[in-house]
Amino acid sequence: MPKRPQHTKKYTLKNTCNPEPSFVIDYKKELNPQQFEVVTKADGPCLVLAGAGSGKTRTLIYRVAYLIEKGIPAKDILLVTFTNKAAREMQNRIEVLLKSNHKGAWWGTFHHIGHRSIRTYAKDLNLHADFGILDEEDSRSLIKTCIRGLKIDSKEYRFPKPSVVHTIISFVRNSKYKIKDVVESRYPYFINMSGQIENIAALYERRKHESNVLDYDDLLIEWIRLLNEVPHARERFQDQFKYILVDEYQDTNKLQFDIIKTLYKKHNNILVVGDDAQSIYSFRSAEIRNILDFPKQFPGTKIFKLETNYRSTPQILDLANESINNNDEQFPKKLVSIKKDGQLPALVPLRDLHSQASFAAQRILELHDEGVALNNIAVLFRAHYQSAELEMAFIKSGIPYIIRGGQRFFEQAHIKDILAYLKIMQNPSDELSWIRALSLYPGISTGYGEEIFNDFKSHYCKFEYLFQKDMEKNLPKRAREGFLSFRAALNNLLNDAEIKSHPDQLVETVLENGYDRYLRASFDNAQDRSDDIKELVNFAHTYKSLKEFLADITLRESFKGETILHTADSDEHVVLSTIHQAKGLEWHTVMVVGLIEGQFPHPKSLEDPAQLEEERRLFYVAATRAKEQLYLIHPMSRFDYNYGSVICRPSIFITELSDDVYERWETEEMAESGNQDYNF
Repeated sequence: MPKRPQHTKKYTLKNTCNPEPSFVIDYKKELNPQQFEVVTKADGPCLVLAGAGSGKTRTLIYRVAYLIEKGIPAKDILLVTFTNKAAREMQNRIEVLLKSNHKGAWWGTFHHIGHRSIRTYAKDLNLHADFGILDEEDSRSLIKTCIRGLKIDSKEYRFPKPSVVHTIISFVRNSKYKIKDVVESRYPYFINMSGQIENIAALYERRKHESNVLDYDDLLIEWIRLLNEVPHARERFQDQFKYILVDEYQDTNKLQFDIIKTLYKKHNNILVVGDDAQSIYSFRSAEIRNILDFPKQFPGTKIFKLETNYRSTPQILDLANESINNNDEQFPKKLVSIKKDGQLPALVPLRDLHSQASFAAQRILELHDEGVALNNIAVLFRAHYQSAELEMAFIKSGIPYIIRGGQRFFEQAHIKDILAYLKIMQNPSDELSWIRALSLYPGISTGYGEEIFNDFKSHYCKFEYLFQKDMEKNLPKRAREGFLSFRAALNNLLNDAEIKSHPDQLVETVLENGYDRYLRASFDNAQDRSDDIKELVNFAHTYKSLKEFLADITLRESFKGETILHTADSDEHVVLSTIHQAKGLEWHTVMVVGLIEGQFPHPKSLEDPAQLEEERRLFYVAATRAKEQLYLIHPMSRFDYNYGSVICRPSIFITELSDDVYERWETEEMAESGNQDYNF
């Protein structure tokens, strides 16, 4: 037996096969326990239910950093987001965390990653490597060419404009429904034209191929075709993407689901982050079943919940949690605030829409005096038309504001179209209004509009001349037909002496004498625009004369530069926004207006439990935008386009709340009127 050496030194041989990672980031210190669990244990199929304000972006960023620190190359991690802004933010924050640049990483939007994949394998898809990409304007122009190519006389009757046809085709391709079904459910007034729309869609596809171009939707469609039909490309990407992470998963559509389901099959590591309680975009073809059915579609799914909320007070979250609990189709969760107690959300019943707007303006001025910056205040509503009264109140109160994601109510094209008719009634010499109104009719260009007006002007702008037979004799056939339609509409306005002094009835007459048909043919959101005009009727109802009404609307421009507020930041302004546009944002104070039956939830949703649940999710999103103060406001009466003056009951989203999650505010006018009908 060999003799043991007198001097022995111990030496540890490192495990070079499975080295332990040396982490630069202290994940336990940087993350809360729920986030840490996701970041360190989310292998395999994982569903992360990230409540509002729970730090989902932070969790995703640290998960990517953790994987890279474990030795996973950045190029082997697929990180998919929904906006370029989100993709840039995540990439920048990951690089700051790791103090390194990860060129070649596959991080970006679905469409960006799709484009990159298709470009790599263009020849395998029978595409030229130098294919072009159509933007939305290009797509509409090509569809217009297809309509002409099929010899569809879109001006002979109210055939949908290219932008509307494009919207229909795009929705069909992303939702995987049939054109006829989409037209029947979403555009029933075009049902007799669905066959022609199908022909346009077929020709549009052929023309794109002939022109070596793809449109925005093709970036998804060709991506899934690549994965289905080109085995070596599918195997390459399935092998490469060892980890797949998807942000805002509740907003994915059927195409995006198919892509993700195909890519994950080799390594089975897929982590999706989303919140079923914030799924509000079905009108854009988002499919909530993608997140609700995730555990069924991906066997062995681990479910994580991020329920620690860093945004809102406990009182605001109590209300939001109680509201969303009324939904049946959901993953139950309960947001818990890290903030100290705040004030209860305020439920504010008011007499009418005017009082609602006055309250919002007055309370904003008070909050500003208390030190709340205007940029930290938002007024949210279900539909854009609900901003009309608010805008006028803010202008008169000197409160600077912006409309998020859209134009001011009175600056929208369809509102200005209607006002053009009324301005002609008030002032027959108004050339701009004549040309605007005339150009709405088929065959009448700006040039013909000027020609018609100059002829009218040469006869001293007398309406009598307008109806003489020889006025249209020099116009070509199509312009002549358009002019006769315009003249008939104007005749209805002029002949009814009773409505001349009632601006609300004048607006109603314009809408019902052809403009509603024009909306349907011209805009993919025709119903929203029609609702705007009906709200203009309601707004105009309070005015005693056309002159007073037009003067008030016109003079609103003079208020824009005036303010009674003296702020250090000249760009400071209150945000007015639809709830859809407000998702992902937050403010110190949020006011939700128009919480009444027939407006919020949308009346059509009462016939469909699934739609009603989406409307409740919309209310949940509105409530969880607020950090410190939340006001739920509902008028007790309003003037309705169809029914006249009506009594309004509070929204179901208010009546289903227990009265300990809010406090009622009673204004003096409500107390004096004796209206204390709070027993919902």
